[in-house]
Amino acid sequence: MDDESPVIYGLEFQVLFVIAKALTAQTGETDKIRFLVGTQSLRVENQIHHIDFDDENNIINKNIYLHPEGEIWNINASTIDKDLMTTCYNKTSESKTEMKAAIWRLPSDFDSGQADDQSAHPAVRLVCHLNNSEYGDMKSVLWHPTGDTSTVIGFADNHIVLWDIDTSSSTAKMTASTGLDSKGNSKFTSGQWNPHHNCTQIATANDTHIRGWDIRTMQQVYTIENAHGQLVRDLDFNPNKQYYIVSCGDDCKVKFWDIRNPTESLAVLSQHSHWVWSVKYNHFHDQLILSSSSDSRVILNSVVSLSSEPYGNLADNNDSDSDEDQDEIERSKEPQQDGIISTYEEHEDSVYAVDWSAADPWVFASLSYDGRLVINRVPRAEKYKILL
Repeated sequence: MDDESPVIYGLEFQVLFVIAKALTAQTGETDKIRFLVGTQSLRVENQIHHIDFDDENNIINKNIYLHPEGEIWNINASTIDKDLMTTCYNKTSESKTEMKAAIWRLPSDFDSGQADDQSAHPAVRLVCHLNNSEYGDMKSVLWHPTGDTSTVIGFADNHIVLWDIDTSSSTAKMTASTGLDSKGNSKFTSGQWNPHHNCTQIATANDTHIRGWDIRTMQQVYTIENAHGQLVRDLDFNPNKQYYIVSCGDDCKVKFWDIRNPTESLAVLSQHSHWVWSVKYNHFHDQLILSSSSDSRVILNSVVSLSSEPYGNLADNNDSDSDEDQDEIERSKEPQQDGIISTYEEHEDSVYAVDWSAADPWVFASLSYDGRLVINRVPRAEKYKILL
């Protein structure tokens, strides 16, 4: 069996295929390769697909849970408790449509024997709603990066909102908020928590700009004006190197920044032919960069020149997995260079999200609008380049 071949899973309600944009790794689960996917459907009740990837047998197992509210536009897994998650969903009433947010608990640990009968699917359990009625539609919610506190951050239309959650009493108390100082109708498109500086900063994207915020004072600390020629869609912090971030946008570009010098990007990748929706650093090996786009492609890049190991791994490691891998190991000892490692073309629609596994640094998932989830691995040769 080729353990580098992609594994494809299609989300569907019996004969009804669904659309999907919301994907996250199950962050608190560090032993099993698991992802959460939320669906969007106006015709039937929406679902959370809990995906378990069996890397030994190269197969996907699933649990399906009903989501009692509307279409799921954003989903994020807790760093505090592996069974907790947040969703931002479309709530429709007779008079209006709003984007709400709530915290949910998966009903049980993963059950590989769950029935396929849709009527038998249990529902995720509501922990508490995240009230944001005075700030507009909620776009996304972020858990604290290390899980050391019970603080979560939400991004509404043009406001940042902090809550302190107590899951034991199923409550969420709003503790602070701030808004964009803008005369126009500027709105946030995404945000990310900075894992450095004791996790006291976040970054947000609105229009073509990137802004940094200190959540202790709720004040801006830096601004990257016109970071992209068109709308900024996503951004991510280098987990191993302070001050470095990556962004992507509707100008079809991926850009790297040092927030201490926000006037000029460090590098620009122009490999996609349409809007770039998502970009992610690998959690352990920060030279590995994933991006996904409306051109239906996922691209894995090596940007070793801006990584925390620009000269590679200098450790002497003479152990190998097997004798048959020796040729690949020898090839892996060649000097590493920036460039595309692999382009993945298993999708047939816009790829709205990519994410790395929390349990295996060499595995990642991508999700396209037509409900196709694809799980891939970093090529073995690149893995050896990094490790050996």
